[in-house]
Amino acid sequence: MKLLYIFIAIAVLLLMVVIHEFGHYIAGKILKFKINEFSIGFGPKIIQKKNKKTGELFSLRLIPLGGYCAFEGETDDEEEMPAVFEEDAQVQPKIEQIETENNELKKFNDQPAWKRIIVLACGGIFNILSAVVFSFLFILIVGYSQPKIAYVAVDQTGSAYNQLIEGDIIKAVNGKEISVLRSFDEISIGDTAVFTVIRDGKIVDVQIKKYDIIEQKYEYNGEIVTMTAYNGFGFVRESYFAKVSPFTALKQSVPFTGQMSVAVLKSLGMIVAGKVNITQITGPVGTIDTIANYTLINWRNLFLLLPLIAANLGIFNLLPIPALDGSKIIFAIIEWIRKKPINRKVENTIHAVGLVILFSLVIIVDIIGMILRG
Repeated sequence: MKLLYIFIAIAVLLLMVVIHEFGHYIAGKILKFKINEFSIGFGPKIIQKKNKKTGELFSLRLIPLGGYCAFEGETDDEEEMPAVFEEDAQVQPKIEQIETENNELKKFNDQPAWKRIIVLACGGIFNILSAVVFSFLFILIVGYSQPKIAYVAVDQTGSAYNQLIEGDIIKAVNGKEISVLRSFDEISIGDTAVFTVIRDGKIVDVQIKKYDIIEQKYEYNGEIVTMTAYNGFGFVRESYFAKVSPFTALKQSVPFTGQMSVAVLKSLGMIVAGKVNITQITGPVGTIDTIANYTLINWRNLFLLLPLIAANLGIFNLLPIPALDGSKIIFAIIEWIRKKPINRKVENTIHAVGLVILFSLVIIVDIIGMILRG
């Protein structure tokens, strides 16, 4: 069964790559960049189609863990561009004729810096926009969980500590409604509280006196986890999911994506600060395994992971790390300001070294993760 979810996870990552590279592609087409190849995956080609009018190649390659949109002259080194296939020779004269007739179709580094910034940024921007779409689908299809009372504690006399009843569904606390944007744990409760609950299909307000919040720590999968316990009652978080209208889902999708993006930035900050255990960091292989495992536990998790992964990919690619789009944007901004580019060979070397380091770290993290996870 897990094998099926592994294939689903791979399809999810490929979808994210397609969205990212399509952002580069569509911006390049609009701004009249010459594009050599749009590829999903790396390595040997499985399927390849050439647009005989433009000369663009559309490829599906063997290793489904990435992709690229190759622009003419992006590295100022034609030998590093994708290999020319035998059939290319038949259409090369036509391509040269098109270039002659359309002088606006320029190489990547011949384009103004501001255009290159737009093209580079559109990959991450498309991922973030897709995160909004995925958030809308998650909210609409899954809804949000409302805590369902599982038990009510009693004292030595047999009297309940509060007026809650097993089966009550907590809808709001002190007038603050639980939603996809605000969980039960995020609502501050004072000495007394009013729980608005759904009981037998009716909305009922229940007075709750101050109760103790007890933090219990236990070991799970080799890690220490903190669990919050409430004195007087207990509840199940994901036994009841409230549905919302399409309009509400649309209205909440942007702020929900914003919350996820902030969470992603905080996580990246913790990684940089060394506050995250290496077992919690994953590469592509670890990500596939995580998606498969969480989807296997509950199908709803897949719809939650979609916007999270999309936002993560979009934000990460816009960081100023050598070889990533964010770093290339920085070089383009510097060129825009100083009116001339930094030495192209120096820039290309920086990105090449960054790419090797990045790939090496990803491989190391995945190997360590697989070993530690058994």
